[in-house]
Amino acid sequence: MLRSLSMALALAVAGSSTAMAQERVDLIPHRAVYDLALAGSSGTRGVESARGRIAFDFGGDACDGYTLTYRQVTELASGESGARTSDLSSTTFESPDGRAMRFRIENRGGGPGETIDGEAERQADGRVQVRLRQPRRETLTVYGTPVFPTTHIRRLIEAARRGETTLSVAVFDGTEGGKKVYDTFGVIGRKIEPGQGGVEEAARHDTLKGVARWPVTLSYYPPGSGERVPAYTLSFELYENGVSRALRLDYGDFALTGDLKSYDPGAPTGCAK
Repeated sequence: MLRSLSMALALAVAGSSTAMAQERVDLIPHRAVYDLALAGSSGTRGVESARGRIAFDFGGDACDGYTLTYRQVTELASGESGARTSDLSSTTFESPDGRAMRFRIENRGGGPGETIDGEAERQADGRVQVRLRQPRRETLTVYGTPVFPTTHIRRLIEAARRGETTLSVAVFDGTEGGKKVYDTFGVIGRKIEPGQGGVEEAARHDTLKGVARWPVTLSYYPPGSGERVPAYTLSFELYENGVSRALRLDYGDFALTGDLKSYDPGAPTGCAK
């Protein structure tokens, strides 16, 4: 889940202290569980049924940095290829200034497992250097000047607050062997004020009742130029505090919905920003 670094700095310099305070994004620690189901299928993969679960555990704060533990298990079935299961888990830490990230990603479903372990750091010129420990030790500089996932979410919320309807940014999240950057294009819908629109039981928690949210669609493209087809598209409703509901994951040949089944906020950290 962006402005360029130079644009963000320009906004900070131009704004008053009051404006900057209004722009501050406070992401709350929380654990959310989503049940996955098949939304639709087309193309050659012929997915006939699907089920699964996402467990999302977000912690930390703007003083000490942000942690995320994520696991997605998906079972797909088709008459042509039979049943197959994917099991993806990741653990990340992102520094409070968004300049460094540690990551460990494990793919244990379907065939040989894969582990990606490393760290990434933004250099003075904005480019990101990656130091991998697994699948093999190497150091490389990835394409462009990407941001990391938590920074991406914060910038999305900042853009939504300003009334912007689109946001383009490159994102590095450690997947694809720890070497790939995705160009993302985000579309931000009309603000949903607190109390508007029906939500599931899990989203009726006191920490969400008074919080605005926006419909967001993020398309992830391989880097390049010209006409490109997104590798996948993620849609969701994004609360102003970083919580998400109403997921839809579109992989092209098939799509999944993710319904929020449980939500537990963490304890406030008391971070003095």
